[in-house]
Amino acid sequence: MIYDVIIIGAGAAGCSSAIYATRYALKTLLVGGSLPGGLITEALEVENYPGFLKIGGRELAHNFLEQAKSLGAEFVSDVVTKVCNVESFRFSVGTAGGKTYFSKSVILAMGTTHKRLGVMGEKEFEGRGVSYCATCDGDFFTGKEVVVVGGGNSALEEAVALTKYATKVTIVHQFNQFQAFEHAIQEATKNPKIEFVMESELRGFYGNGQLEKVVIEHLPTGNKTEHKTDGTFIFVGYQPNTESLVDLVQLNNRNEIVVDNEMKTNINGVFAAGDCINKRYRQVTTAVAEGTIAALSASEYLRN
Repeated sequence: MIYDVIIIGAGAAGCSSAIYATRYALKTLLVGGSLPGGLITEALEVENYPGFLKIGGRELAHNFLEQAKSLGAEFVSDVVTKVCNVESFRFSVGTAGGKTYFSKSVILAMGTTHKRLGVMGEKEFEGRGVSYCATCDGDFFTGKEVVVVGGGNSALEEAVALTKYATKVTIVHQFNQFQAFEHAIQEATKNPKIEFVMESELRGFYGNGQLEKVVIEHLPTGNKTEHKTDGTFIFVGYQPNTESLVDLVQLNNRNEIVVDNEMKTNINGVFAAGDCINKRYRQVTTAVAEGTIAALSASEYLRN
């Protein structure tokens, strides 16, 4: 069987592509990985998606996928390991489950994963006090003190979310100002449970089986201090899940997929959308828009 389009990734961009592809009568396969929904599933509440005053991230992701399936998109929960251009006008998609699928076009929407700090003890204490998802692990720290690393929108928004559980949240940021929208900064700075350690970086995680403390370096002076904590949440950016694409499409120096304003890559028949592409703003609404454009471009490509 040869599909008209295979969409890799079942987050906001991938599901949006699937919705539009099926509406244009394309035989569509959506390969969603081991956790469909993407990073939006980690959001405790989404308050900036049109049509919903407030909705849980997992519920919104579930709605995306169910709508795509209801319109006729086939869905496979598997991890893509390789995408190949096997011949003119045909692509193969291999998965960790040992399956190979074929299509006339491909939309890449595999999203991103959290960046690691790469410091001593981080890997050892992952799941034992070190986390990258406040929604997933926040309630484990009810009545405890936690550290949040980062200074972007995700770090500040998740720090505020953590105050629902923790008695104290300390934000550690490497610069003397935040790289976030003003509303996120205001919400965090006005929260009485949040304290700030600026111009500083974490240098290590320590404990006996469970995280007990971190070492923080003040960058201007080089002074290092120990900070007792029950947990640390890391939000220092994301890296695109493009490992399987090295020999397929053009990537930039951040391993993001290079696309034009029609979501076309440098390979005919291959399109990309969402957080894995080269762009400035990463929001669920921008991912939906890019997924829509990618599907329309794929439909036009197939008609021609």
